Order: sequence, then C-alpha cells, then structure tokens
Amino acid sequence: MSSEESETLQQLFRAANKVGNRRYHKLTQQDFENYRKFDYWRYINGDSECGTTSESQKWVRNNSERHCPICGIRFDRFSGRSIDHKLPRAQYPWLSLDFRNLWVICHHCNQEKGERHWYEYEHYIFTKYPDRYQDVVFARPRQLLKNLSGK
Repeated sequence: MSSEESETLQQLFRAANKVGNRRYHKLTQQDFENYRKFDYWRYINGDSECGTTSESQKWVRNNSERHCPICGIRFDRFSGRSIDHKLPRAQYPWLSLDFRNLWVICHHCNQEKGERHWYEYEHYIFTKYPDRYQDVVFARPRQLLKNLSGK
C-alpha cells in the first residue's frame, strides 16, 4: 500500500467514525426496531452464527460461494459460514438489517475481525495477511460509507 493509499484509508476511517458517532446519538425508535428485527430474522433460539431461521439460512446460501472470501477455506455443508456485519452493529446499529452491510465469511475470519471498523480491519489484514488484502478491498462497503456521509 502506498503512503497515499494509507492516508486515504485514514481519512475515510476518520470520516466514518465522525458520521457514525453523530448518527449514533440520533437513533430513532425505528432504528431500534430494525436492530431487533435482525435478531428475529437470524435466530429462532440460541446464537448460531449462520442463523437458525429458514429465511436467514436461505440468505446465507444465496449470498455465499463455496469458500470464505477472506481466507479461501471451503465451507462445510452444514457449518463453517457466519453472517458478519461489515460495519459492526455495535457501532452502527441502524445498519444491522441493511443487507448491503452483511456478508458471509467463515467462523474463524468472523472471530478474527471481531468488532473492528471496516478500515481497521483492512489495515489489520494488510499488515497480517497482505496476500488477502485485495480480496478485502474488493468487499469494501463503498456504497454504505458513501450513504453514511449524507446522514
């Protein structure tokens, strides 16, 4: 990554945090209802990473390939996949059920990503797994970040 690209990532990260923090204080009742809808959509009971409702399981099948887009590990037929929020719902609860914010990755990559903001995650991948960096950049939630700046 060039220093120019690094500076651009830092600027985007600062802007996303600024917008996120401003928006977080303006959460509406509808935002909280949407946050709860995600849990209902994803889980019947328990805390399965891939969801236990037929709707969430169907979404996972329709929105994932056979391999994790980050590490390339092949998903097992019955497990191995998890639904992840590109922009963490802890920081962006109003995006919890925005399907542009969801992607399917393996359990290991989901745990490794944790609650990192997207650009923190890109930086982490770049420093720890540089060969995976382009795959993560490809999955960047560009439209979501652009939309955040308008709120």
